[in-house]
Amino acid sequence: MTALSEYERLEASGLWRASPDAQRVDVYVSLGDATLTILDRREQPLTHWSLAAIARANPGKRPALYHPDGDAGETLELGEDASEVIDAIERLRAAVDRARPHPGRLRLVMFLGSLAAVAALATLWLPGALRDHATKVLPQVKREEIGDDLRRHIERVTGPACDTPDGRRALTALADRLPAGDDPGTLDVMRDGVKGAVALPGKTILLDRALVEDYEEPDVLAGYIVEQRLRADVHDPIDALLQHAGTWDSIRLLTTGELTEDVLADYARHLLTRTEEPLPDETLLNGFASWSVRSTPYAYALDVTGESTLGLIEADPFASEAPPPILSDADWLRLQGICGG
Repeated sequence: MTALSEYERLEASGLWRASPDAQRVDVYVSLGDATLTILDRREQPLTHWSLAAIARANPGKRPALYHPDGDAGETLELGEDASEVIDAIERLRAAVDRARPHPGRLRLVMFLGSLAAVAALATLWLPGALRDHATKVLPQVKREEIGDDLRRHIERVTGPACDTPDGRRALTALADRLPAGDDPGTLDVMRDGVKGAVALPGKTILLDRALVEDYEEPDVLAGYIVEQRLRADVHDPIDALLQHAGTWDSIRLLTTGELTEDVLADYARHLLTRTEEPLPDETLLNGFASWSVRSTPYAYALDVTGESTLGLIEADPFASEAPPPILSDADWLRLQGICGG
């Protein structure tokens, strides 16, 4: 990041808003060699922005208002006392504009911001470290875009998701009951081609219709959702994609913000055919306890004899007491009919 070498480790105060309906928060801003870190007043990191993917909402005005490129809902306001940081960011934005080969694309998504890191990683570090860097700096809006692209390829095999108004409302209620952190994400029931459940980047989970049609209660379906939530926490879906694609595609994502259609199509096929290693019982049981879901129905769905899943059955966190309902009986019946019976 030669354009900003004299600005490394600058710090300033600012006002940060996580979303349009959130309150503004007093924060510290730390400018590094590739990222801008936003910290709370206890100096705990709240988020990281790639320096090469920062957009300005009010050019030439003070206080300066910034947001991640492609996500205007999250904002950072820097006042006159942050003039050095503002000048540094503006120099980088000007450098990105000069270097961008294709007008209209995402601002080379992390190219200048990650150039020094990519060079070091490519020559000195293992491919895993390169994937880790790409995964950490990728904005949420780009994760969702990649998830949508993968879904487009998956639906060429599975067809579109099942959808009825009543079923969609039931799925929304289920997503609210089993959120990914504070985000319910998106749940969809696929008519064919999905085994169990598949998690995509951007907190979307595709579900096998058998999970809603072949069981009398929603506990098995909830178990598969919890398992995919946990798997995404253990192994980031973007990292899993890049591990499958290879080192050069990690570099491509860092420098252009794009993955080729061939890579996406190949990984979509992989998601539909892969056999995943089971998560440790302790991880699963902690997840079932956190989301207040019984583990026994899920265990018997995996192995009808219960022999290979005995740990999930014997240590069920709700063996002696019922957790809050997964869905109302009416919503469960609506969800069971989402694919038309």
